Amino acid sequence: MRFTWFLFLLLFVPLFCFGGTLRGRLTDENGQGLPFASIYIKETSSGTATNENGYYQLQLDSGSYTLEFKYVGYKAKTQVVKINGHPVELNVQLFPEVLNLKEVVVHASDEDPAYPIMRNAIRLRKYHLSEALAWSARVYMKSVARMDKVPSKVLGVRVVDVDTGIVYLSESISQLHVKRPNKINEKVISSRVSGQKKGFSFNQASEMNVSFYENLLKIEGLNERGFVSPLANNALFYYRYQYLGAFEENGRTINKIKVMPRRRNDPVFEGIVYIVDGTWRIHSTDLKLTKRAGIEFVDFIRVRQVYAPVLEHVWMPVSQKFTFEAAGLGFKGRGYVTGVYSNYKVQAAYKKPPVLEEVEPEPEETIVATAQTPKPAPKPRFKIIEPEKADPQDKPIHSEKLFTKEILLIEEDANKRDSLYWDRIRPTPLTKEESKDYVKKDKLEAIKESKVYQDSLDRIRNKPTFGNLFLSGYTYRNSYEDNYLRFDPIISPTSNSILQYNTVEGVVADVRVTYGRRYDDRRRFIVEPTVRYGFSNEKFNAKLRTAYVYNTTTNSIVQLEGGRYVNQININEPILPFVNSAYTLVAGKNYMKLYQRDFIRLAHRGELSNGLQLTANLEYAHRMPMENTTYYSFKGTDPEGVSSFTSNVPVSAELPNANFNPHEVLMASFSLSIKPGQRYISRPNQKINLDSKYPTISLAYRTGLKILGGDIQYSTAALGVSDDLSFGLLGRSSYNAAAGVFWNKESMTLMDYRHFKGNRTIFAGAYDGFQLLDYYRYSTNNNYLEAHYEHHFNGFLFNKIPLFRKLKLQEVVSLNYLNTQQSRNYLELGVGIEHIFKVLRVDFVTSFQEGEKARTGVTIGLGF
Repeated sequence: MRFTWFLFLLLFVPLFCFGGTLRGRLTDENGQGLPFASIYIKETSSGTATNENGYYQLQLDSGSYTLEFKYVGYKAKTQVVKINGHPVELNVQLFPEVLNLKEVVVHASDEDPAYPIMRNAIRLRKYHLSEALAWSARVYMKSVARMDKVPSKVLGVRVVDVDTGIVYLSESISQLHVKRPNKINEKVISSRVSGQKKGFSFNQASEMNVSFYENLLKIEGLNERGFVSPLANNALFYYRYQYLGAFEENGRTINKIKVMPRRRNDPVFEGIVYIVDGTWRIHSTDLKLTKRAGIEFVDFIRVRQVYAPVLEHVWMPVSQKFTFEAAGLGFKGRGYVTGVYSNYKVQAAYKKPPVLEEVEPEPEETIVATAQTPKPAPKPRFKIIEPEKADPQDKPIHSEKLFTKEILLIEEDANKRDSLYWDRIRPTPLTKEESKDYVKKDKLEAIKESKVYQDSLDRIRNKPTFGNLFLSGYTYRNSYEDNYLRFDPIISPTSNSILQYNTVEGVVADVRVTYGRRYDDRRRFIVEPTVRYGFSNEKFNAKLRTAYVYNTTTNSIVQLEGGRYVNQININEPILPFVNSAYTLVAGKNYMKLYQRDFIRLAHRGELSNGLQLTANLEYAHRMPMENTTYYSFKGTDPEGVSSFTSNVPVSAELPNANFNPHEVLMASFSLSIKPGQRYISRPNQKINLDSKYPTISLAYRTGLKILGGDIQYSTAALGVSDDLSFGLLGRSSYNAAAGVFWNKESMTLMDYRHFKGNRTIFAGAYDGFQLLDYYRYSTNNNYLEAHYEHHFNGFLFNKIPLFRKLKLQEVVSLNYLNTQQSRNYLELGVGIEHIFKVLRVDFVTSFQEGEKARTGVTIGLGF
């Protein structure tokens, strides 16, 4: 019986599904397809967009519909169509807008008519920004990237598995919910990536929710400062406007305004914005950012938007498109991201729109008019008649339970939809090229996932080069098994090196090999053996670390490590082996101080709940002192045969003799960090933590236990706070501060003290540390306070200087403060230039001790 019903449903139910497909093509006056034009359905507050060739399609229930066809720069057309269960074809031709210039008498002293229009739009900006108290929509997004030119090699590295044509194609369907002022929820229902059946698109409708009613637009990845909107409160300082005319659309007058930068290199848009006369809202935009505006990575990006009334006095975007082109390192490509909004549900913030009322101008200073200088007409004044606010509880469209810190959820089966599903739900038809790309890459995917194909690529990728052997490190991959072997570089200025030199061990061979394996559910397993041999002290050391990431949602990892190894006495390891080797050999300065330990350590880190992370360590170690065994340097000795090297025992202001005897230590430590309000993205088997408007607060505790043979006993705790702050065009700041105490100090060595990130070299130390502070002098086991602050102006000042602007240099200032029992008030002030050759940073730093100037220095580091 059930089988009979199944056949009935399968064969006959479609006959009762009254509805049909509306498809067609939108063309211009020459019969050419209009790409990404907007089609809006008034009855359903939804719509679609044409593809690159001007074709469109819609799935509609039976009934009569009023469709509005729009394309920026063309006169809109309205058509009524009836759907009765059969496919309907409707081709529409649009013609360029016919602009009518207002009849105005323009004197030499008068301004362009565009200015009063834009002033009115700016006056009502905040109302239009917030006219929808809450809204939801279904958003279709498509991302396409094409490569037009691909080099055979980049910086000597062979380019493999990259061809010209479409290199990335993805589609997604999301349900987007927004509530003013800052609540957002997005659920990705469907996701498709060409050639990646198991992959999920990185399309994010909430990131595309760009509004020119905002004063400053932040477009992720393009610029650190943001871009000033043509409707911003301070837009007249950044923009010039030109009135190009007006046209009529559905009984409304639409003004066409040309937008131009006042200064060549300001972070602003250029192009066209259309403003509705009377309500002074955005009708549509066609704006572009270029290199002059300070964008990175691409040559230009073009933003086209089309708005439509979804309620009588609430307009929302029905389509948006971002187009870009980029070239560099021999590559040349282009692409776009488009979004189509449909099924709007809107809760209005006001019962009616605001009104601008002209009032009598204020009395001005009397000006005597002459034939040469006619008296200018007084500028009109306006007041805003604020609309009555709607009751927030009147027909709310969202439940408060909808909005949590999870701003994006990708459903587990989002990538399991078949092609029939996409053909039915896709509002914008694919082009022939895109359809072929899906078919081609879906067929190729099975080949590319085969062992034969991946092994062939690995044979090319795994070929060693001078760069990866000596500078970046060499990785041997087995793509089919999804594992790898990684070897440290022989010499590296930014990471651990195989070849090192210090006065304790002499020439050192420190060989670390990392084996990693990733599983289909994103779990990871790591085994990392390290062997180390000092040719001067003739001592062999070895250790083994294993790590297992067992929960990728909470990023939980457990580690077990043990063996015999040589470590820096300063647990922060503030000086890199390469830097110490260079200074030891060239300058005769042995800043790195070492000790040896036999140890076993168990560690665990994981997120207990959103924004709350716990790290725990338990270690048992036998610690042994080490002495200098060589005094060789290129510099040699002075005429009296005395070396400039210092003892391996650091100089400490709080510890007259920092030497120690071999001893045992049992140490436990816990660190709890809290980031209130942390937002996040949920993907299958993955959680991506994002920002928060609150700082991160951390609490750390460490103790030495005199049990199980331990000789060390003490306790210390520290409270820390850190955050990154954005100041828009003024740049961004970062800060971190910590205060700590010690108690129960029965027995300690210098290794147990609180150490700070110091630096005594020309190579910049960690920028969240000190640049001129000694590595050990002010290490403490008493109360302490340290703070670090940096502000990156992101070119706010240097953009005014032509040479600096052309070189894309950016300015940065820093402040570092330390207070301990011996350092008292120690302060560092620094000014620097970053983005030198795009990667370097140079700082001039001055330190002060109790208000007295102590040291000055120049440091060189990385500053992207």
